[in-house]
Amino acid sequence: MARGIDYGGMMHRAMQGLIADVLQGVAEEGLPGEHHFFITFDTRDEGVEIADWLRERYPEEMTIVIQHWFENLTVTHEGFAITLNFGNSPEPLYIPFDSVRTFVDPSVEFGLRFETQDSDDEEDENGDDPDGADDRAAPPEGGAEVVSLDKWRK
Repeated sequence: MARGIDYGGMMHRAMQGLIADVLQGVAEEGLPGEHHFFITFDTRDEGVEIADWLRERYPEEMTIVIQHWFENLTVTHEGFAITLNFGNSPEPLYIPFDSVRTFVDPSVEFGLRFETQDSDDEEDENGDDPDGADDRAAPPEGGAEVVSLDKWRK
């Protein structure tokens, strides 16, 4: 039997491509104006590379802020690498696009939210908040922040 058109999968890949294009522009030209990004990702996903102490602190998901201090931003079709400052200590991260759950640029009230395959299969009618969205630990002193995105959700 012929399968239908996978519009959901096509949109998912298109949104990942949009994020890749935006990050590639930032890697080449820097952040324009007041733009900055909150990117939440699942730390359990295959391919995520973060320091052990970050994985211990954020065992399910983590939100990074790309704004004032970042280095070595490189983008591929599969994900992006970046070095961020955590408590005055630079930490390299690699984040596959498949692990990204939200991408928000609050300077222009733009946001994307990716539903996981599990929530699509198990909770089609009620996927209001990702697991652990309100249970994140406090950020390390003087470094990157982990923030709640609830105020940007509609």
